[in-house]
Amino acid sequence: MRRNRATRSAMNYFVSGLCILATILVILPLIAILFYLIYKGASSLNLAFFTHVPAPVGETGGGMANSIVGSGIILFLASLMGVPIGIAAGVYLAEFGRGKTLANAIRFTADVLNGVPSIVMGISIYSLIVVQQKHFSALAGGVALAIMMVPTITRTTEEMLATVPHAIREAALGLGVPKWRTAISISLRTASPGIITGCMLAFARVAGETAPLLFTAFGNQFWSFNLSQPIAALPLQIYVYAISPYDEWHRLAWAGSLVLIVLIMVSVTLVRIFANRGALKGGS
Repeated sequence: MRRNRATRSAMNYFVSGLCILATILVILPLIAILFYLIYKGASSLNLAFFTHVPAPVGETGGGMANSIVGSGIILFLASLMGVPIGIAAGVYLAEFGRGKTLANAIRFTADVLNGVPSIVMGISIYSLIVVQQKHFSALAGGVALAIMMVPTITRTTEEMLATVPHAIREAALGLGVPKWRTAISISLRTASPGIITGCMLAFARVAGETAPLLFTAFGNQFWSFNLSQPIAALPLQIYVYAISPYDEWHRLAWAGSLVLIVLIMVSVTLVRIFANRGALKGGS
């Protein structure tokens, strides 16, 4: 028995060590990328970067203020369209569509859309919206990113609702609460932390996408708040600067990359903090 206990203990330590090693191997590249971005981009950050528009070719200085605001507008539009649709689809799959052909079709479509390259999504929205409007627009960019968000949110919502114990639903139904009210007030509220995490994962995924915006929002060197006109976006501006032959633009591209990563990290962290404190759970 002592030998078996020692063997099990040694195996436990060995497997735990492998898990820790695997975690370190995953985290190290992320940390290395973050510190390299800080090293390359932090020195280029100044007040002008956050307040000025891009400078003309050949001139030094300038910033990405319009691109930061443009990214915020496009991501707001995408979230406004994608989050409600994704959550509604996930609720249907988990609460009302079990075993139904329509639910299986929705689930299959969501899985397929998760694997569609972003550039294909951009070309599709270009054909459906940009060609019909005969001009690029912020709205087209928001639609493209919203469609990319929907499958991730749908599948996450379904999985999170599946973890809600059936006893909770049965208790509500036993008290005479309608099924639709049970799904919204009980199941959805109970699974809200996981659903919020899924929404933030979808948000983080599309926040740095460039290919769909090349065919939809197109970019703009000036301030633009018109949703029916081309608009600047941080990933687009980084792409333009990165492929240019100018060292000054390369420097700004590193700074923009750092700002984009920090904005995503801050937004995800804030949402997780509020969710863990119960502000987005509806209280205890």
